[in-house]
Amino acid sequence: MEQTSHSRGGQAPAFDAPPAGSHAPAALPWSGLLTLTLAVFVVVSGEMMPTAVLPVLAADLDVSVAQAGLLVSAWAATVVVASFPLARLTARFDRSTVIAVALVVFSGATLATAWAGTYGLAMGSRLVAAAATGLLWSTVNTYAASIVPEHRIARATAIVLFGGTLGTVAAVPAGNAAAALWGWRVPFVVLALLGLATALAVHVVLRRTRVVDVSAPGTPGTGSTVVAPRRQLRPVFVIGALGGLILVAHFAAFTFVAELVLPSAVPTPALLLVFGLVSASGVVLVGATSDRFPSGTPVVMAAVVAVSLIGLVLLGRHGGVDIGLVVLWGVATGAVGPAVQVAMMRAAGPEHRSTAGTLMPVAMNLGIAVGAALGSGVVDRWSVEVLPVVAAVPAVFATVGFLAVARATRLSRAPGPILGPTATHEP
Repeated sequence: MEQTSHSRGGQAPAFDAPPAGSHAPAALPWSGLLTLTLAVFVVVSGEMMPTAVLPVLAADLDVSVAQAGLLVSAWAATVVVASFPLARLTARFDRSTVIAVALVVFSGATLATAWAGTYGLAMGSRLVAAAATGLLWSTVNTYAASIVPEHRIARATAIVLFGGTLGTVAAVPAGNAAAALWGWRVPFVVLALLGLATALAVHVVLRRTRVVDVSAPGTPGTGSTVVAPRRQLRPVFVIGALGGLILVAHFAAFTFVAELVLPSAVPTPALLLVFGLVSASGVVLVGATSDRFPSGTPVVMAAVVAVSLIGLVLLGRHGGVDIGLVVLWGVATGAVGPAVQVAMMRAAGPEHRSTAGTLMPVAMNLGIAVGAALGSGVVDRWSVEVLPVVAAVPAVFATVGFLAVARATRLSRAPGPILGPTATHEP
């Protein structure tokens, strides 16, 4: 863990306290962060768009709805496979250039999907767009952490990942409406044009955004006057695996959310709308808490996911209870991704953030794929009624794992040899 010296008393800070010696919050680089938010919005909208137009797309390409659904699952698999190789191949290039080029490739492939006359061409173009998205995710994650001081990473992450929430909550319904009016190809054309405009914005804005050199002595917000020791990669992989485990739990249940909420007297579309809207508040919650409680926030979020999944067995008892359960589930799952990403970036430190940024989409997409498969297996073997309890098990394990990580972080802050007038520790 990073060890720094400062000029006040010799006590290590309390568990999950803000970094000692941090100055008044510096202004966030809003133009850069919002440009990254737009980039995330574009690629998440592209990933989810087939779900908005699935029946129409399947009919037009003369395939079954199940085959058309592979346009989404194959996307996730491609992100898992392509992220690390592409990140290594582009490591020597300027990050803003990589993001812009990835958006251009994504846009070209999305336009090809819109023009595809056969299922094979649609699938091929989707795989190209997915590979570009894997590269973009790995680069955006790292870049967002590099343009703010370390004690502002959570807020920056929440701002950028809010684009993903918008892509799910807003773009998918909009794409569905557009497809009903003008056909399924129009949303893809619009998305491709928006991607090109975002690539131009990235090229212009991010080149003017200053990268924070947190390794420099006395960097604002770090309290550093000495060079920190290199951090290990093992905690980064552990946190990423635990984050993936939470998504296994969530998607095991969420894959069959329509069936799970069917017993409720509240209409299913209304419950799904509530879920999508409150998930955005989960992102905001992480931005407000993770900078102050970087180790504790993932613990709480994983525990709330576990509790909310178990609580789904109560659906159908009372409309108010049903809404409360969906709200709890939505807030917690909306917060999980940003909370895990913040924890990974802090554990990685500047020297390993590129690896952490690439690991994040790999772990998350693996979690989604395994979770969907687990849910399908449970429903096939038993029934949808037992799914919430089975799905909660990985979330319980993740909670215990995050508790262990938090304890290890706390122990690493125990007072050690004083480097100067003071020694402080930062996660």
